[in-house]
Amino acid sequence: MNRREFVGQVGMGVAALGSLKAKDAFGIGSRVLGANDRIRIGIIGAGDRGQEDLKSALRNPNVECVAVADVYSRRRDQVKAFVPNVVGYDDAMRLLERKDIDGVINATPQHLHSKYFLATLASGKDLYSEKTLAWDIPEAKACRDAAKASKQVVQIGMQDESSGEMWDARKWIAEGLPGKITMVESWISRNTKIGHGEWVRPVPEDCNPAHVNWDLFLSGRPKIPFDPYKFINWRLFWEFSGGNITENFVHQIGWIITAMGLDLPKAATMTGGVYSVKDGRQVPDTFQVGLEYPEDLLVVWQSTFSNRRYGLGEHFLGNKGTIEHVSGSNEMKTGQHITDDPRTNEENAWGPVNYYPEKINNPDGVAIKGETIGVNHMTNWLDCMRDRKQPNGTVEIAYRAAVACHMSNLAYKQKRRVTLEEAMAATPEEWM
Repeated sequence: MNRREFVGQVGMGVAALGSLKAKDAFGIGSRVLGANDRIRIGIIGAGDRGQEDLKSALRNPNVECVAVADVYSRRRDQVKAFVPNVVGYDDAMRLLERKDIDGVINATPQHLHSKYFLATLASGKDLYSEKTLAWDIPEAKACRDAAKASKQVVQIGMQDESSGEMWDARKWIAEGLPGKITMVESWISRNTKIGHGEWVRPVPEDCNPAHVNWDLFLSGRPKIPFDPYKFINWRLFWEFSGGNITENFVHQIGWIITAMGLDLPKAATMTGGVYSVKDGRQVPDTFQVGLEYPEDLLVVWQSTFSNRRYGLGEHFLGNKGTIEHVSGSNEMKTGQHITDDPRTNEENAWGPVNYYPEKINNPDGVAIKGETIGVNHMTNWLDCMRDRKQPNGTVEIAYRAAVACHMSNLAYKQKRRVTLEEAMAATPEEWM
């Protein structure tokens, strides 16, 4: 089977799975949860991020984890260490067959997001799925369409959608305080020890075929011999990941899309390369993205893994004022959302957001500091499982952010400006 045939068959399988109704796939549906009912959850993908998500969920009252699925036995054992009675599976489909699970956390590697996103909805369970929505645009479309057709509560792990800074910025933009915004500057900066690449993790001694279901990890990708380095460091390789674009940029472009009410970009450019450490990774570690939007707007994002001084943030540049949202630089203390309710305290809360008037067009304007308190993103999902309302991290915003991310990566791979129409028509080989 050549690459076109392989990717085409995977795409058809994803689309078919997305069209299933819950009762057709498993013969079950979600039970109606009362305000005091215990929520039973399972987790698929129990790596570092998945375990953080699970612990966040378990900090909420009346929440129990009954099952964990991961292709690596070490990770199942790690979950059992803090959830003693949890049942472990290497195959997530066995977890989804259970009728006693109300919601599922999907924290698998990115190339598996859509598979278990669609399978969870087909099983009639609510879903918390980590970003980015899917590995490419066709899979993102399938996930969006399945969510629209489903009655399930779906939260995407774009935690900044629940931040108070988001709500402040969106309010100021809607009120017209910054005026016409023609550019948004955004960035994220990190640093690692010289000679050690970002994201590179050590391979445990037990990471071998006896403890890893390699075929389930590949999940239809071309069959290759077991590679423990690729398994542990999947973020470094295109067949499993979109790199820093889909790990970090997705959060910030989602933030920008929501704040400004943007749809899809009309074109994307991306330049850069592997500049920090030559460690065999395929995805770039230093680059700049430019997204052109129909609203006469340019969104730029830059990232490096060789310097962390300026942390991360966004500048919304309008002719009547500037909205500044920054966090994590060396000379700033990252903001924390502190309330009387410990469930609202995010471990990685963003920093403050501020508005500054442009005196030439807004001489009477005054500076404003955002003070709205955000909510815990996981708690928002669990609350919505009870009241059946729409969570903050919507699938629609996640879809728009995913398209922007994948357009950017496609522009990088093809070393040219890529339009929305070209990205939508990209062949399976181009996504690989």
